[in-house]
Amino acid sequence: MSERRVRRLVTEGATAGETVTYRWSVRHRHSTEGPCAEVLVLTRGTTTTHLVFRGGEGRLVPDGFLHSGAVALGEHAALNLHEPGVVRAFVDEALRRGLLEGPAELDGWELFPAVADRRATDG
Repeated sequence: MSERRVRRLVTEGATAGETVTYRWSVRHRHSTEGPCAEVLVLTRGTTTTHLVFRGGEGRLVPDGFLHSGAVALGEHAALNLHEPGVVRAFVDEALRRGLLEGPAELDGWELFPAVADRRATDG
């Protein structure tokens, strides 16, 4: 799968019968000043939000050993950002916290525990 492939996610809006369409993609960011990052890019209309997952102590991102889109906290909680259900869970959690109101670059790890818990219970 192309790392830059743009996909669509259609969610329910705030009012009955309303739908909201997000375009999303996953990218990998290299850095000469710090760890690499995996980035989930969410676009609604002209508003773009980047959920950034920087690698580091106990925070795993693709580094030659993990596949594209993989983000993990430690050895047990792992998510694949290429899975639509995972993206939907991140959108739902970001909406719940009011984080998708305008353009932003957010720390994806802040949302990770809630999304991982939701995915574990959704089975």
